[in-house]
Amino acid sequence: MRALRFPLLWETLAPDSPERIDWSWADRRLTKLRSLGIRPIVGLLHHGSGPRYTDLIDPFFAEKFSGFASQVARRYPWIDAYIPINEPLTTARFSALYGHWYPHQRCDASFARAILNESRATVLAMEEIRKVNPNAILVQTEDLGRTFSSRAMKYQADFDNERRWLTWDLLNGAVQPGHRMWDHFSWLGVPSSDVEFFALNPCPPDIIGINYYATSERYLDENIENYPLELQGNNGRHVYADDAAVRARAIGLAGPRIIIAEAFQRYRLPIALTEVHLGCSVDEQMRWFMEAWLAAETMRARGVDIRAVTAWALLGSFDWDSLVTRLHGHYESGAFALHGATVKRTALADLLAKLAAGEPVGEAALVSPGWWRQRSRLRSTVRTKVAA
Repeated sequence: MRALRFPLLWETLAPDSPERIDWSWADRRLTKLRSLGIRPIVGLLHHGSGPRYTDLIDPFFAEKFSGFASQVARRYPWIDAYIPINEPLTTARFSALYGHWYPHQRCDASFARAILNESRATVLAMEEIRKVNPNAILVQTEDLGRTFSSRAMKYQADFDNERRWLTWDLLNGAVQPGHRMWDHFSWLGVPSSDVEFFALNPCPPDIIGINYYATSERYLDENIENYPLELQGNNGRHVYADDAAVRARAIGLAGPRIIIAEAFQRYRLPIALTEVHLGCSVDEQMRWFMEAWLAAETMRARGVDIRAVTAWALLGSFDWDSLVTRLHGHYESGAFALHGATVKRTALADLLAKLAAGEPVGEAALVSPGWWRQRSRLRSTVRTKVAA
C-alpha cells in the first residue's frame, strides 16, 4: 500500500467541544503510517452531522468545521491530501431529505441548506488547510450513478441526473443563473448570495473521487404494485418506486466505464474510483473489483487521467445493509476480514496485491459474470416482462 483513506473524524476527536481535542489515537496511528511510507488521504467528516454541538443545517456549521480542519492541519502539517467531507450530496439527501440520519429532516429546504453548508464548509476548510500546507490537495468524493425511469417518471429522472453533479458543480463555481440547480435553489427561496458564494470562491477538486456501488444506479417507476412498500415514495406529483436499477431495469447497469466517461467529459479533471465494494461473498467482491479495475484501465487508455482504484473498506464495515440506521452487527468484510480479535487476509487482498504489482490475474472465480450481470438479478415482475 502506498496510500490509505484514513479517518480523523470530527465527532470522534472533538465530541464535546472544539477546544477539547484528544489527539492520542490519531497521533499513534499517523506516526505509524508515516514510518511505513503510507500516504494518508484524510477524511474529517464521513457521514452524518459531526459532533453533538452542530448539525448539517446549523447556520454556523461551515465555520465550526473549518475551525476543526485548521487544527488538524496545524497538528499534522505534513499531510497533503484531504477529503474534508465525504459524499456531501448523499449525506444531505439521507440526513435532510429522506430523514434516515441526524438531524432527520424531510424537506427540500433542509436538503438545500445541508448541501450548501457542507460545500461551503469544504471551501473554508481547504482555505485553512492551505494556509498551513499550500500544496494540500482536495479529493472530493461523491456517490455517482445514473437514474433511469419509466416514461412517466422521466421528468424526475432528468432532475436526479442533473442533481447528481451538484457537489462538484458547486465547488467548481458552476452553479450560476441558467444552471438547473440555481433555478431549484431560487424556487426554494434560498438567498442568491448563498449560491453566488461558490462562483466567487471556487475550490475545484484536484481529484474527482467516484464512489460507485451496485445500487448507485436507480430506476423510477410509477407502477408501485410491482415493488415493496419500503421502495415507494411521493414527490407531490407522482407516487412512485425508487429501486436499484440492477434489480428493476432489464438492460441492467451502465457500469463504471460509462460513469467515468461522463465525469471526465463534464469536468476534465483527474479521477479516482474512491470506493469499490460489494457486500457479498469474496469471489463476487473480486469480480466487482475487477470490473471497476478493467473499466479504469480502458478509460485511461482512452485518455482519461485515472489516478487510483480504491478497495473500500480495507477492514470491512458494519450495518451498511440498513444504511447504519439499525445496530445489529451485520458485517461485510473488505480486503481483510475481522473474526473476533483476529484480522485475516482474504482472497480479495491477494487479488489487490497482484494488481498493484502488475502481475497476471488468473483466478478461476473471475471467469463467470457477477450476479449483477445475470438475469436472476431482476425482480420477478421484470423477468416476466423480459420473457414476454
